Amino acid sequence: MNDFRAPRWLPGGHVQTIWPVFFSRRFDGSAPVFRRERWPTPDGDFIDVDWQGPAAAQPLLVLFHGLEGSSSSHYAQAFAAEAKARGWRFAVPHFRGCSGEINLAPRAYHSGDHEEVGWMLGRFRALHAGPIVAVGVSLGGNALLRFVEEAGTSAAERVRAVAAVSAPLDLAAGGRAIGRGFGRQVYTRMFMRTMKKKALVKLGQHPGLFDVAAMRAARDLRDFDEIFTGPLHGFTGADDYYARSSAKAQLDRIRIPALVLNARNDPFLPASALPGPGEVGPCVTLWQPAHGGHVGFADGRWPGHLKTLPGSVAGWLADHL
Repeated sequence: MNDFRAPRWLPGGHVQTIWPVFFSRRFDGSAPVFRRERWPTPDGDFIDVDWQGPAAAQPLLVLFHGLEGSSSSHYAQAFAAEAKARGWRFAVPHFRGCSGEINLAPRAYHSGDHEEVGWMLGRFRALHAGPIVAVGVSLGGNALLRFVEEAGTSAAERVRAVAAVSAPLDLAAGGRAIGRGFGRQVYTRMFMRTMKKKALVKLGQHPGLFDVAAMRAARDLRDFDEIFTGPLHGFTGADDYYARSSAKAQLDRIRIPALVLNARNDPFLPASALPGPGEVGPCVTLWQPAHGGHVGFADGRWPGHLKTLPGSVAGWLADHL
């Protein structure tokens, strides 16, 4: 995967990002079938977990989705198909408010949500008899890395190995990248449409939670993080949130096997912001192919398939079981 090259008919980081979401084959045969389970959280809220496969002692692959993602996301369905082919159990825990039902507490989720990830993995460890590996995609990848950074050697008590796919390792650099030009017109608008809607529902649950006029005037992710994400999750604002939540600066603290995969043409994070070998610890493997876009990596003949990414990542994780 480190030498992945996109098909000739799929040129450029933006096309390699957008096309797979809508057109490439996510699986062969029938779509994944999930069983939903609701977990109450310690603060009186809930998260919804979608399971595939019966309870048994085989490996469990846990997938942490990206911003506004779910078990229906193209990458989640592709990883579900890969897990089924390997005989693994598979689960997608939805970050709060992402399962189709708004959560209850005066909070949502964010890129540095390592305590939430740790709690989820602790629940999986208590429920599953076999080994556990985890993959985080985009926002979920950064949050997963932040967990293993904070947990150090104790991370091994919950998970054998982790992989982060297209994680926004430098949140400030990533925010600048999608906050201008094509990114602002397409990706920012897409995210802001659903995030602002959810925030206003949250305000209805908890009046006075934030400045509604400022939220309605927000035009990009930094505005949203300054008004909503930062203050609701213990940060003073967007800059404090980005500084304390970015995984890049602490990759040398990781003490379990960790794969960090980022395409160098990812429009969500410039190649100049990616870590080099000297910035990570010995437990971290960097894959930085020239092609792939953001959580794209479509392969094969038109319209492409999404088997290469989960196959390569799951193969790496399997080597650490």
